[in-house]
Order: sequence, then structure tokens, then C-alpha cells
Amino acid sequence: MSRIERSLTSLEAEALSSPEKAFNLTDGHPRQPLTASQRVITDTIPAMFDEALDRPFADVERCAHAAFYGCTGQLKAPIGAGRILSTYSSTIALDIVARVLAERISEVAVLHPTFDNIADLFRARGLRLQPISEQQIDTGSWHPPANVGAVVVVTPNNPTGWILRRESLRRLATACARSGQVLVMDASFRGQDPRAHYDTYQTMQETGVEWVVVEDTGKLWSISELKAGFLSWSAGSTLRFVKAFDEVMLSVSPVILLLIAKMAADARARGFDEMHSGLEANRSLVATILADTPMELTDPDSRISVARVTLPADGPDAHDTYCALVQHGIHTLPCSRFYWARPADGDRQLRLSLSRPAVTVERAARALAKIYQPVRRQAAVSR
Repeated sequence: MSRIERSLTSLEAEALSSPEKAFNLTDGHPRQPLTASQRVITDTIPAMFDEALDRPFADVERCAHAAFYGCTGQLKAPIGAGRILSTYSSTIALDIVARVLAERISEVAVLHPTFDNIADLFRARGLRLQPISEQQIDTGSWHPPANVGAVVVVTPNNPTGWILRRESLRRLATACARSGQVLVMDASFRGQDPRAHYDTYQTMQETGVEWVVVEDTGKLWSISELKAGFLSWSAGSTLRFVKAFDEVMLSVSPVILLLIAKMAADARARGFDEMHSGLEANRSLVATILADTPMELTDPDSRISVARVTLPADGPDAHDTYCALVQHGIHTLPCSRFYWARPADGDRQLRLSLSRPAVTVERAARALAKIYQPVRRQAAVSR
């Protein structure tokens, strides 16, 4: 298989479109059976069509916003203030952000590593990028230079699971406010980690920073991409989000918004606990299977729906491992493209999705372990 650099999304699309029975562990979206309470909700979808006809769209949208933001503790989100736009996905929302920022600035700092389409979207709008690391943010050692007009962070971060803690956010937002930079946050994985459920909107508002936040429902519930991405911004911002939105789309489906509202209520009642325990069980399963190999979990403290595996220096790299697994009908992601500024940094990391049935995760982990059996035997002989 060619080593031509392909985007992570293209690798995910290949797994989805595989004509053969494939084990898809590429994307972080849930692809597993509904819980009992979720199935009760989906059984009422026909009634949602009737409700969508009877209720004003603005009312449906406001209720969906309140339920979704409320289930993760984002009580100071600008619900009902005319500063939340509902889009088809977080990708569309981020593209709108990149487009609007490019009208004002020319350079942005983007978290590194993170999912490559974030960097791709900003580059496509003509913006120059510079990387900023999780460690720099945590230690406060990075200060926004004058040529950078916006700082883009992802929390929880895909693929590392890193969380932008409240005090780190306050410090970063304060620095951006003093320097006049826009703080852009992608919180698409927020629901998967309770440590990210503090009210980030309140924290940012207290600093006076100009902020933009993208949220997403697609990582939370296994509802076959019936999702929405939400774009919100700070009061007083002159960035032209509404104009850019109007040039792209009219609205999302009110039926999907009603579904999101019900799923969010279920998540708040019991669904998040079920999701978190399922992800942790699958993460522990991978760790157990790899315990007798030269591989290990790169981010053992991560709680999101993906897990990186660090590969040994004396075995196949991530690309070759990915290709070997594809031969067995198992699709994963080599991590080079997450390191959008220095791809070689990810050559020894592979990412597995955990929002899958346990049997699927187990099969992938065992196939991965088998690839490295010769490496393990060779290491034992050398000792």
C-alpha cells in the first residue's frame, strides 16, 4: 500500500465504504447497539416528525440547545441570545469559523497534535498556522505572539484525551484577552469526559476574551450520524458568523434537534454513566491484551472514545501496522497525520476507536498483538 499521505477522514471513509465485512475502528463516533433507554427514544421518532410540524422551529432549537449544553454543565452558554448556530456537523461549524477569521487575521496557533482536518480547514481559508502543544498551555509557557490573531484548542483533545483544565483555560483566555487574540475552542468530545464538564463559557466570559466554541453531538450517541454541530461566540464580537452561516445553509432538521434533546436528557439521567463505563471497559480490555507485548497505551489516563497505542522502535511502524491490519479486515488510524506540523512524530503510534462492541475491540487488539509476536520473541532471545 502506498505511503502517500492521506487525510485521516479519507482513511475513515475507506473503512466505511469497504465492500467486505470490515471491523471499523477508525472514527471516534459511536457504532454500537443502542442502550435500552436510547431504544425507547428512537422508537418515538415517528412522533417527532409530527411534533416538528406543530412546534415553531425556534422553540425546538432553543429546547435542544438547553438540553444539550445543560447535560454537560455549560449553563452560561448563550442559549436564546441569538449567538448559537445549529449546523450539520462540527466540521461545517469549524469551516465557518476559519472563513470568518480569515476576514480579519492571517495567522493562527493550532493545538498539536490534533485531528488533521482542523489544520486543513484553516489552511484552506488561506491562514498560516503555527503549532502549540498541550504542555505549553498547561505550563503557561506559551504567550500569544503579535502576529497570531487566534488560538485554536481542542478539549478533550483527539487523539490524546488531554483536557484543558479550568485554571489553564483561565490563564490562556486572559493572555488572549490582553493581546487581542480570539480564543477558538473545539469541544466535540466534551461529553465523553466528566473532567471537561465545568462551565467553560462562564470561565471565558469572566476573562473578557473574544471567544468562539464549536460543540458536536456526533461523538455521544450511536444514532447513525443523526447529529448536529453547534457554533457559538462571545457577546460583542464583530466576526460575521451569521452572514457566513446564511451563505452555507438554512437550518438543521427539527426532527434531529428533537432527537438530540431527548438523548441529552437521557445522558444526564443515566446515559453518560453507561457511556463512560463502556469506554473504560474497552480501554482496559486493550491494555490487558497488549500487556504481554512491547506495545502500550500512549495515553492511559484518556477517557475519550479513542486510544493511541505506542509501537516499539524495532518493529513495523504505524503505516505498515495499519496495512497489515487492513489485510485482516481491521481498519485503524496511523497517527502521523494528527501531527499536522511534524508528521514523523506520529510514526510509532496507532489509534483505535473504543465506541464499538467489546468483541470488535478485542479482535482488533488481538490482531495487533499477533503482528508483534515476532518482535516479542526476538526481544526474549536477545535477553
